[in-house]
Amino acid sequence: MFEKNQSSGCGSTAVGKSGNRTSPASGAQGRAWLGSRFSLFLFIFSALGCASGILKYDKVEELKHNKEFEQTVKIVLPPEPVVPTLMENATASSTTLGPSLAPKKAKEEKAAPAPAKAVKTGKAVKSEKKKDKESVAGASQRRQPELESDVGFNGRRPIQDPFRVGEKIVHEVSYFGMSAGTLILESRQFAQVNGRKNYQFRTSIKTSSLFSSFYAVDDTVDVLMDFEEFFPSVFTLHVKESGQLREAQMFFDAENLKATYWEKKVTKKDGEENKKIEWEILPYSQNLFSSVYYLRAFHWEVGMENAFRVADDNENLVFRGKAIRREKVKTAAGEFDAIVIKPEVELKGKFKPVGDNYIWLSDDDRRYILRIESKIRIGTLVSEAIEIHPGQ
Repeated sequence: MFEKNQSSGCGSTAVGKSGNRTSPASGAQGRAWLGSRFSLFLFIFSALGCASGILKYDKVEELKHNKEFEQTVKIVLPPEPVVPTLMENATASSTTLGPSLAPKKAKEEKAAPAPAKAVKTGKAVKSEKKKDKESVAGASQRRQPELESDVGFNGRRPIQDPFRVGEKIVHEVSYFGMSAGTLILESRQFAQVNGRKNYQFRTSIKTSSLFSSFYAVDDTVDVLMDFEEFFPSVFTLHVKESGQLREAQMFFDAENLKATYWEKKVTKKDGEENKKIEWEILPYSQNLFSSVYYLRAFHWEVGMENAFRVADDNENLVFRGKAIRREKVKTAAGEFDAIVIKPEVELKGKFKPVGDNYIWLSDDDRRYILRIESKIRIGTLVSEAIEIHPGQ
């Protein structure tokens, strides 16, 4: 049933409560993709010295299907764009939505769109949910939730949208000056989730040939985020690594304030494992994957702190980021004015250490993620932009 495309190496890694590896360098438990909560890249290095090559499994197609998720969520994705000919390119419009969304787009251009329907908050969860419910109903005119800054926003939407269809930011991830892999952040064509227009963000990461000889990673996550209300609707996670294959889906039910997470995972040691988690969330919560994009929607000035809720693994957290300085950044993608953000995480009113992590955003309306640094016990992981395609 199982095989590896290369021979095994030495050593093994500890496993955290979610079945993910614990980094031997940092000693911090984390999920794939986010290491110690908000460090994007620790997981790449979490199994140095372990088996190489992507795990092979003869029932891999079965992992990708989840009947309950598919019955709960109706997703309409536009077709992948066709590369135009030279003649077609000369007359093509700047943005292609695809047949399923084109009629809706045409109507929006002819008439001003109706105000977005406020998200129903469902039953309250203690005082925070009750307060938010009253505010959404009209008790307060301030942007909701009050935890978040309203600078640069008109209601839930940013006054200047930083995202463009076709945007693609390519990073090289390095460790001790050696190329460890490639990270790609994309803003793809709009989709629909249960009849609502959604952004479609994709993040993918793949280890270099050198690091794949120790531990291979080829992972992708797709995040669908509500266009009007800027909360995540869905994410789907596809993990292909030396130590595991994993398919996961998550649905944020904003009306009933409930998150549901489904996961199918295969390891050579334990075989196939399935799990499902449900928990109550607070209004306007992000998930870990949407957070990477959501922080770009905020206005940042040196000394300013922005915060937003995050729901993850049966917990409701608060992400806080503080802009600590401005500086010039020279990358392979060009030279940029940048603002440096230091993230923190709060759980039940207490800050949880996430190490020395820093995020460089371009100091403009697009707020591209230019660079990320994660200082660990041995060295520093660096992810830096090498290509930026602005989109249309």
